[in-house]
Amino acid sequence: MPLTARLCVKNWRRGSVMSWVVDGVGRVLAHYLEKPVQGYEPFTPSDPEALRATLRPGDVLLVEGNNHISGVIKYLTQSTWSHAALYVGPIGDRATTDGEPLVLVEANIGQGVIAAPLSKYARFHTRICRPTQLDGEDCARVCAYAAERIGFDYDLKNIIDLMRYLFPLPVPQRWRRRMMALGSGHPTRIICSALIAQAFETVRYPILPKITRLDSEAARREILEIRHSSLYAPRDFDISPFFEVVKPTIVRGFDYKTIAWADVPILDPDRIVGLVPADEDRLSPVA
Repeated sequence: MPLTARLCVKNWRRGSVMSWVVDGVGRVLAHYLEKPVQGYEPFTPSDPEALRATLRPGDVLLVEGNNHISGVIKYLTQSTWSHAALYVGPIGDRATTDGEPLVLVEANIGQGVIAAPLSKYARFHTRICRPTQLDGEDCARVCAYAAERIGFDYDLKNIIDLMRYLFPLPVPQRWRRRMMALGSGHPTRIICSALIAQAFETVRYPILPKITRLDSEAARREILEIRHSSLYAPRDFDISPFFEVVKPTIVRGFDYKTIAWADVPILDPDRIVGLVPADEDRLSPVA
């Protein structure tokens, strides 16, 4: 075998071994970052039935996560929300072993892009962010873009992206968003919201675009420029002026007078109807 060929084979073998080692370390780190934090209890868990009845295809579901990486994302973004999933509705005949349809598309570290049932976040604090004025055709394109990427994997070779979350240090606010996009040639590897941002970019739907204002004597114009998808965080859908925050409790019809408060005794309606003032007979006119 020529010398050049032998060197190529040797380098290929060395690269394969290094790739195998790095992938293994990456999986270990990803497993740790995905572990739930002990003692986490959501302050306001969602109502699963109300959530199911309110969600529409194209809605972004924000989640207050409870694993190790969630805490770091909350710190870097100064937000309650650490994860985002796109509600696309039933994806063909995909379902859990219990028969529940898979209706969410999300990107998780260590798992890549997956489909998930809504019950996965039944006990989490969530928020619905709905793109306003998104027509049916574009909504279908957004959902299809996300669904077609199910099975895409994270680049576990990028150890820097994983290890920096193990040692969160004080970071100036102006650098925090950039920290979530460092070190990877694939910008969607860590932050879940990048996949959703790319889906909306396919139909030119804005999230938090850069705005350049052009003033002249004739008119004032605003030029919008799409940000790189790696710079988006879950909270951006919450603060975007183009997404509506939808709260299932209000949508289903909220009447504060029907609330049963713990410090107010509940009277039996039947007894209320039958009550008569104690001195009613005395006040009645004499026949």
